[in-house]
Amino acid sequence: MAGRLAGKRCFVTAAGQGIGRASAIAMAAEGGRVVATDRDAAKLAGLEAHGIEVRALDVLDDAAVAAAIAAAGPLDVLFNCAGFVHQNTVETCTDAEWDFAFALNVRSMWQTIRAALPGMAGRGGGAIVNMASACSSVKGAPNRFLYGTTKAAVIGLTKSVATEYVTQGIRCNCLCPGTVDTPSLGERIAANAAAAGGLEQARAAFVARQAMGRLATAEEMAALVVYLAAPESTFVTGQAIVIDGGWTL
Repeated sequence: MAGRLAGKRCFVTAAGQGIGRASAIAMAAEGGRVVATDRDAAKLAGLEAHGIEVRALDVLDDAAVAAAIAAAGPLDVLFNCAGFVHQNTVETCTDAEWDFAFALNVRSMWQTIRAALPGMAGRGGGAIVNMASACSSVKGAPNRFLYGTTKAAVIGLTKSVATEYVTQGIRCNCLCPGTVDTPSLGERIAANAAAAGGLEQARAAFVARQAMGRLATAEEMAALVVYLAAPESTFVTGQAIVIDGGWTL
């Protein structure tokens, strides 16, 4: 039986690990013709076994982004997953952190979307899915000043694109996850270990803020990405969909 994304051309950033990788695999399992990209090409190892085309791509390089999307052909689906989580407050945030976070978490999405839109419009429509966060305009979180600020910007970007292109059959939505068990989270746990009294204690602190008492899996996020990319969500656009295990209750 054909999958929900059969024949759809899909492009994923930050597909080397975590939510990006799980989503690329899930899209391919639904019949999508997936191009998976990551700045670290080594992290893309193993994806070709799923029928996925892999490509090294630094989304901070505008020319490289435009070339990669052009090479992938007119897209049906774009999943913007690249991002970085700074741990800081309004007082400890540096100019360099601010510039980097907005470049990666927000500006890179503008560049990928701008590159993909003409092809989508030419094909009569498409689906753009952006990675936001429950930590955004949805909810504040301690020590996440810069991250929450950039992810609030992603929500605004998403709604703006959705409004501008709704009459052209192009939809734009974003995910607002809670805490997801990914390698990126593992890095933050390690960074907090000394202050928390050890790795187990640091991990427990992240789990404790989830009402369900557990972390999400990358595959749970990927299921929502596939839904937002697939035909059954064609009446959904401009939405910031919270998938947080009750964190915002």
